[in-house]
Amino acid sequence: MTFDFTSETRSGAGVVERRFTLDGIPGILWTPTSATPSAPAPLILLGHPGGIDGMYPRLLGRAQRAAADGFAALAIELPGSGDRPPSAGLDQARSDLRRTLAAGDPVPPELVDRLVLPLVDAAVPEWQAAMDAALALPGIGGPVGYSGGFISVGVRLAVTEPRIVAAGLFAGSYVPATILEEARRVTIPVHVLLQWDDEGNDRQAALDLFDAFGSSQKTLQANLGGHRGVPAFAGEDAARFFARHLR
Repeated sequence: MTFDFTSETRSGAGVVERRFTLDGIPGILWTPTSATPSAPAPLILLGHPGGIDGMYPRLLGRAQRAAADGFAALAIELPGSGDRPPSAGLDQARSDLRRTLAAGDPVPPELVDRLVLPLVDAAVPEWQAAMDAALALPGIGGPVGYSGGFISVGVRLAVTEPRIVAAGLFAGSYVPATILEEARRVTIPVHVLLQWDDEGNDRQAALDLFDAFGSSQKTLQANLGGHRGVPAFAGEDAARFFARHLR
């Protein structure tokens, strides 16, 4: 599969932004203008929780920082999000989660599995197809890094995709026991960002996941504040992490 580009814009920040579809999957590719076929840019996959247009301002900021460091960046829409066809199973699991949280009840493992695992199973092959298409373009080459959430998607990619050599993960979603076991087989460098007071995050689950990673190089950066309270220096630290491992 190849990208079907639908628009292209160039910014004064030295970034080319191209929107595309890939077999019906919407996405955005950002490439530094410094990238050439003889000096291709490494690639960072920008993970996010879904709704690529709603997430656009934050994705753009991350992509611009990646371009400033000489990296291309790629984001695709998650299954069942944005303008993609809805998933009845995922919608039901989200509804059940909202009802459970509203009642003040603990979230059972069965619900976490229904909420997360089908999404991981569907999203990871799409990310791999997007990598294939991006790395086939002139001016983009390996290695590849994964940055952001959905954290279970990042774990699955880190353990199954050999082209990914570093993962910077955002804690903030439920983690099934299956993903926790997969994390034990992750050996690439890992940098985990955790907002200590994240209202939507099970802090202990995030700590358990970090502990499970089999990587000899793994860093946990925990900062006070809610989900949207990530300090600017945390982004700088994440950028330095990729600079170390993608060059």
